[in-house]
Amino acid sequence: MTLTRRMMMLTTGASLLGGCVPNPLDGLTQAGQNFLRPTPPDLQPTPNAGYAQWVANFKSRAEARGIHPVTISQAFRGTGYLPGVVTRDRNQAEFSRSFEDYLNLVASEAKVTSGRAAFTNQSRLLRRIEDQYGVPREVVAAIWGVESEFGAKRGDIPVISATSTLAYDGRRAAFFEAQLFAALRILQQGHTTAENLKGSWAGAMGHTQFIPTTFAAHAVDFNGDGKKDIWGIDPTDALASTAAYLREGGAWQSQFGVGCEVRLPQGYSGPSGRGAPSTLATWIARGVVPVVTPTRDLGNAALLLPSGPNGPGFLVSPNFSALLRYNASDNYALGVIYLAGRLTGAGPISTPFPPDQYGLLIEDRRAIQEGLKARGYEIGTIDGVFGRQTEAAIRAFEAERGWPITGQPSQTLLTALR
Repeated sequence: MTLTRRMMMLTTGASLLGGCVPNPLDGLTQAGQNFLRPTPPDLQPTPNAGYAQWVANFKSRAEARGIHPVTISQAFRGTGYLPGVVTRDRNQAEFSRSFEDYLNLVASEAKVTSGRAAFTNQSRLLRRIEDQYGVPREVVAAIWGVESEFGAKRGDIPVISATSTLAYDGRRAAFFEAQLFAALRILQQGHTTAENLKGSWAGAMGHTQFIPTTFAAHAVDFNGDGKKDIWGIDPTDALASTAAYLREGGAWQSQFGVGCEVRLPQGYSGPSGRGAPSTLATWIARGVVPVVTPTRDLGNAALLLPSGPNGPGFLVSPNFSALLRYNASDNYALGVIYLAGRLTGAGPISTPFPPDQYGLLIEDRRAIQEGLKARGYEIGTIDGVFGRQTEAAIRAFEAERGWPITGQPSQTLLTALR
């Protein structure tokens, strides 16, 4: 199975540029900003004798497998051991996100607004990609948005450093060594330069965050310039490569849509889950009614209830499985479906989310963040999603009040901050 970024992290392209086709760079003025941020100290090369010896041995293996010495030399110039990569790899599951939190992170109203602009700017390109691969343009664009915020966050860590560090570390040595070999072949084939071969801390690259082996298997040269370039500001090859990957082997079935939000009858206790698909007519007979009538047939659709029977529900078509090949997370695939709808004009989710495990609604969690910020605590973005900064602020507030230190929200905390 070919893996893309979040699967790897265990959760977590005829030329289109001529004539009257819009410039694919329009609307992407932010796309290079992530390369200008200061690199955190733990993501800068650090001397490590064991790593240096490992790299020396690896270079011999790479040359024996057909990687040219010049490519190897250029690839490893200026690279090194990145301790922060190892730390991040070992702490991926620190926060467990609810579906509501996940949507607030990947499809906030601000991202919907910027996404609609990007979707409009790239409309002709996306339509050509849809015509060739049969994957709806809004789905391709939504993956773009979830993976890199429409090109604004493509990653700025050298892929050679990241993958060699993780291969040397050994927790998933074979996997990351395969990524390192594939990255060297990308350079040897001339798709990009060693200076531009950058991505996430785990080696996922470009607008739609392909890892090197996924690039090797599925990337396409959609603009016909002789390179498969997923790293630059122009998203053409990256978006087409994503559609090609979803379409591979007939995984994406173009006769079907992907999914829709539904309303459930009061006290619904009927079937749900991907193992119990039915026709739309059957679901309607059970009282499960689409909020907006789907524009495409859903085939035998499954009912998913990511927040339980008292929260929003979704019917998903067989194409849901293709999205899971891209990332094996129901929340991820549902986030893509939701954002795809928003990009084409749909409104927010209509069914309210139930209270969280602390009895709080999203507006309560935002009120806690606002109260902490008003008292001088650093909490980051006020979005109702609690991460390290908000939890640290809660602990500091609790200590100031002489309360037990939990770092967790509560009704008592909400009342004290209002």
